[in-house]
Amino acid sequence: MSVQLYYHHLVDIEGKRIYPAEIKVEEGKIVEVQETNWPCTDYVLPGFIDAHVHIESSMLLPVEFARAAVQFGTVATISDPHEIANVCGINGVLYMLDNAAQTPFKFHFGAPSCVPATQFETAGATIGPREVNELLCRPDIYYLSEMMNYPGVLMKDEEVMQKIDFAKKAGKPIDGHAPGLMGEDALRYISAGITTDHECFTIEEALGKLKAGMKILIREGSAARNFDALIDLLHEYENDIMFCCDDKHPDELVLHHINQHVIRAVARGIDVFKVLKAACINPVKHYKMRSGLLNPGDPADFIVVKDLKNFEVVQTVIDGQAVFNQGKVQMPSITHHPINQFGITSFDAETLQVHTKEGLHQIHVIQALDGQLITNDLLLPPKVNEGLIISDTENDILKMVVVNRYHEAPTAKAFVKNFQLKKGAIASTVAHDSHNIIAVGVEDQYLAKAIDLLIKHQGGIAVCSDEQDLILPLPVAGLMSLQTADEVARAYTQLHEAACQLGSTLRAPFMTLSFMALLVIPELKLSDKGLFSSKIFNFTPLQFEQH
Repeated sequence: MSVQLYYHHLVDIEGKRIYPAEIKVEEGKIVEVQETNWPCTDYVLPGFIDAHVHIESSMLLPVEFARAAVQFGTVATISDPHEIANVCGINGVLYMLDNAAQTPFKFHFGAPSCVPATQFETAGATIGPREVNELLCRPDIYYLSEMMNYPGVLMKDEEVMQKIDFAKKAGKPIDGHAPGLMGEDALRYISAGITTDHECFTIEEALGKLKAGMKILIREGSAARNFDALIDLLHEYENDIMFCCDDKHPDELVLHHINQHVIRAVARGIDVFKVLKAACINPVKHYKMRSGLLNPGDPADFIVVKDLKNFEVVQTVIDGQAVFNQGKVQMPSITHHPINQFGITSFDAETLQVHTKEGLHQIHVIQALDGQLITNDLLLPPKVNEGLIISDTENDILKMVVVNRYHEAPTAKAFVKNFQLKKGAIASTVAHDSHNIIAVGVEDQYLAKAIDLLIKHQGGIAVCSDEQDLILPLPVAGLMSLQTADEVARAYTQLHEAACQLGSTLRAPFMTLSFMALLVIPELKLSDKGLFSSKIFNFTPLQFEQH
């Protein structure tokens, strides 16, 4: 490979200075950085890093995720593949590694720590300590993925502690996941060796964890949005903050990525060097990533931007290769065979019915919160018709169901508030973390139709109503498409608009729906086995009985 020379204002993030420089690149590595007097009009800096993301939530294969992300200056990710692992097990993790290897983009995958996430749901696979150890021994696995089973850590569950010990022996970081955990419990969780958390939703919680030695990831994704609550921590904790999306739907990924965190933080008046340290430097050092930081001897991974305000990307370079240049992505789309696990072929609509008990006055209702993964547990009067509890559109209390996709089983039923649907139904096989079929709707006939549509296509997201039946098929594990980012974004946008036409006022109704089955996030959720309360960490009856 010939020598390449780049002339730009170099943003020396750790040195906190900007100067015109000549950067010499040879065979994909930086061989020299020299200060010059050349006139420059733009800026070069290390590429952005998404410090915690589930590629599967973009509904794109890694190659297509990369083609979208490089347009916004992202050169690498810390990627937790536990979504596909919950469906397909170790084979799902290997599938992601294989696809990611076909692109120069620097994916850094972890070993999923919680498959299944809890014993209170049905997943498609189990990854135990032996499998975790096998993965951690691989050079292309960089860390132990988020330890969601924080009760298991606090109670020193044998399998949980084995997984943590394997990560320590491998010398690889352990990611955390402990929403709302504070005080002595948080200290015990951290003392187990867990080094990060991306689930903080108040500054008090994040401060407590920072002072105990944790790194805090400021998350701004398609559903969970904690940027405004946490970003001011960067003033004081520039060495201990990273940026992440966690879950990013395709319609947003084609518009922005980590660059949005950077733009908003700078606009807020935070020192640009502190912002860029969180976006470019801290993840590389914490996870020992194979990404370059613009030092001689580093891989030539960097971006060129027009200014340090809007951060419009002119060029993205990975290993000396321009993967995005002057508005054009320079990486090809690559087709890949699908992998999946789907064990049911039909659905009985009568299983959607909820029979009322005599003397019933209240039911537990899940209150979804826009922009948050947490929910509230409300006690509200149900709407009853001929002995059946039904959706109550006047009070926005809608029926929600979870159907086991892996084998025939009873349908789990609950009611949810804040989806605001006035008719029809929406459904998805993206249902964290076990990815059974989840649906919410007004009428049983449309719930059944949407569920049947997903079964027919063996995965996807769907909208059904009098006006139309729409589906975005997701043949890869019921989570990802084989199409390009632009194609998936267009199809997803059409479904999003259809859900809004049914009355939903949520910013991301499908993303919010997907988290209504995530039992490890407080307070009330629904798995395929029933309604689950994090307060008692067990099932709770739908129909409230006062004793």
